[in-house]
Order: sequence, then structure tokens, then C-alpha cells
Amino acid sequence: MFGSGLSNQTGAAIGSLAFPVLGPLGVVAVRQYVAALVLVAVGRPRPRDFTWRQWWPVLLLAVVFATMNLTLYTAIDRVGLGLAVTLEFLGPLAIALTASRRRLDAGCALLAAAGVVVLMRPQPSTDYAGMALGLVAAACWASYILLNRVVGRRIPGAQGPAAAACVSALMFLPVGIAVAVRHPPTAGAVLCAVAAGVLSSAVPYLADLLTLRRIPAQTFGLFMSVNPVLAAVVGWVVLGQGLGAPEWAGIGAVVAANAVSLATRPGRGAR
Repeated sequence: MFGSGLSNQTGAAIGSLAFPVLGPLGVVAVRQYVAALVLVAVGRPRPRDFTWRQWWPVLLLAVVFATMNLTLYTAIDRVGLGLAVTLEFLGPLAIALTASRRRLDAGCALLAAAGVVVLMRPQPSTDYAGMALGLVAAACWASYILLNRVVGRRIPGAQGPAAAACVSALMFLPVGIAVAVRHPPTAGAVLCAVAAGVLSSAVPYLADLLTLRRIPAQTFGLFMSVNPVLAAVVGWVVLGQGLGAPEWAGIGAVVAANAVSLATRPGRGAR
């Protein structure tokens, strides 16, 4: 779990090193290509066998997947890795909290909201567009989770996500060509973008697949709370994006809200 989270955030950091050459759009395009290759190899989809009832959630999943990565990487470019990932993490947190009727979870929601207020507090240097993109990425991640459930019920195995990744890659194909023509890529930039795809798509997907065979899903969700902290640390070490005490407090509030909500749920030890 730790390796998966560290790989994901390190991949995003390395990908951002290619922003000056490829821009967030170009990096996301390469990441979509890599994700499609990995998921097709694992899922081996048979799209000719899909019915329209199976196809429409796959198409929606492809659009959400593409939008989620594009808004996240653009937010990283504007507000930094730690803050962007923390805002994106509000998506799955919102799903977890809204599905509950416990008073404790209502308190966790207020704690997370307080953390967001701290992160988005008005300052002369506040990039509201970057913050808004992070929130759009959060909405996309929440939609991604819900759509994955629908796809998983209608299409066996990993065929659905694999087909969605292919559609998403096809959507970005003209984008990638346009970026390459307007901004000729360097070998270093392409390597960084490919590394982002491998570290943020291939490695986490396979690692999570193996992990979920060994531990309860609730424990896995609890450990996901560490991702905003890992993102902040990786952003500081790799990119030199230091955060002040208020930002760390905001990240801590969001992480604590998720951790408390999951850790106190009934049946935590059930596999």
C-alpha cells in the first residue's frame, strides 16, 4: 500500500517536470496512452461483445477518467502537488461520508470542510483557478468511483476499465499530436511523461490489485488517507514545493476526517 501511494505521487511529481516542454495537456496525453496499454494487457476487453447498456457507462467513465487526470495535473502545475492531491482526495471522502448516517461522520465532514477552508483561505497569492481545478478533479474522482461500480456490475473482470482507458487514449490522440507539432518534445520530457504513466497508472493498479487480495477493503481505504501527506512530502523533496503550517493543518484535517470515519466503522476487521 505504501509503495503504491509513493509510486503514484512520485509519478505525478516526475510528470510535472515535463510541464515546461509538454504542458499538463501533453503529459496527461502520454499518461493516458500508458494507462491504456497496461489496462488492455490486464483486462483484455472484447468491445464487440458489449451491449449499449454496457457501453454507455464505459464511455462516461472514459470522459471522467480523462477529465480527472487533466484537471489534477493542471492543478498541480498551478498550486503544487500536495494541495492539488488533497483537494482531489475530497471526492472519495465525500462519497464515504454522504453514504453514512452517523453523527461522527457528520463531524468528520465538518472537520474536512474546515481543512478545505484553511487551504483555500484568501491571500494575495491564492490561485483560485488552480483550487477550482482541484475540486473539479475531486468531483471526477467521485464520479469515477460510482461509474466503476456500474461498469463492474455490467462487465466481467477488468474489461470495462480497460475499454474506458482505450477510449480515453483515443480521445487524447489528436491532442498528443497537436502538442508534439506545436511544442516539439525533448527526450527528457517524453521520458518524464512516460515515467508518470508507469508510476501513476501501471504500478499503483497492479499493486492495489495484489493488496486487495490480502487485506480488507476498509483497511485499504484507511491507508489511502496517507496519499495527501505523501503528495506533500514528495512535492517538497522532488519539486521543492514547501508548505507552511496552515497548509499542513488543512491537509491534516482532511486526512484525519477520512481516517477517523473509516477506523470507527463497524466490521473493520471483516475480510
